[in-house]
Amino acid sequence: MIAHIQGKLVEKTPTEVVIDCNGVGYHINISLHTYSLLPNADFVKLFTHLMVKEDSHSLYGFVEKSEREIFKMLLSVS
Repeated sequence: MIAHIQGKLVEKTPTEVVIDCNGVGYHINISLHTYSLLPNADFVKLFTHLMVKEDSHSLYGFVEKSEREIFKMLLSVS
């Protein structure tokens, strides 16, 4: 699992960001809460959760560890 990503913020929308980490651009899905907490700086760090499905690999990012833990708990609900 990818625990966190830090690097240069290349793109930012309310639902996703692209972070350049040593020349690799990571597309990361974010919540509106995370979007509102993102600093107005070039360098950012997001705690991440990698979701692997049959047809896709999706990376979700969070400014706070607590939001990531809530996200994981919600995934366990059937």
